[in-house]
Amino acid sequence: MIKITFLGTGTSQGIPVIGSRHPVCLSENPKDKRLRSSVLIEWEQYRYVIDCGPDFRQQMLRVACSRLDGILFTHEHADHTAGIDDIRPFFFRHGDIPLYAHKRVVSDLSRRFSYIFQTENKYPGTPAVQINTIKKNKTFLLHDKEVIPVEVMHDQLPVMGFRIDNFSYLTDVKSIAQDQFEKLKNLDVLVLNALRIEPHPTHLNLEEALGMVEQLQPKRAYLTHISHLLGFHDLLSKQLPENVYLAYDNLEVYSN
Repeated sequence: MIKITFLGTGTSQGIPVIGSRHPVCLSENPKDKRLRSSVLIEWEQYRYVIDCGPDFRQQMLRVACSRLDGILFTHEHADHTAGIDDIRPFFFRHGDIPLYAHKRVVSDLSRRFSYIFQTENKYPGTPAVQINTIKKNKTFLLHDKEVIPVEVMHDQLPVMGFRIDNFSYLTDVKSIAQDQFEKLKNLDVLVLNALRIEPHPTHLNLEEALGMVEQLQPKRAYLTHISHLLGFHDLLSKQLPENVYLAYDNLEVYSN
């Protein structure tokens, strides 16, 4: 059994968007307030996060997370990586933090956060990491759990999704090749992005996301990476198929 906590369910700007007077951004419903997308996955005594965006510190405090066994990165965009400096408290307690990412993502992070990745003459107080390079068709282990990478396309940028047991997390999807689609059969829980109502060049909109759910037929699907343009949480939730849900920050779900 895996426990999944949605640390954030918003798109790159979060909700509310700075300075926006859009009605969703002005909503007082906590479910309409979304930090940048990330999840915490737990089983037994192990804790991993998928992505650590600019809200990472706030998210870790909000769920009172005091231990972290590693971070899986989907891709290099700032809304999925900009919080990496805040791994420091975990490093101070437990040592080097394992990172799992495609070599392109590791290269990008090494350039942007060189003080973390350098191995000599490190500035005092900077964290250190253990780099684990992953490939789209090569499974890897997180302790006793096999992780199946699933490559999706974010327009022209390959992004890594992950399947662990019968749970899969996919974000920033616009399309999925058939060979990767085959990895997503017989899911208990599918997490998938749905940016807005109108089509978007690099993300699934609501219609496309629901179409993908219909093809994959998971027992339950949760939509994430949501912008204010998707609408009010409570209103849209009433219009979704019975096995599809709008995720919201701090939602906890379980998967076999």
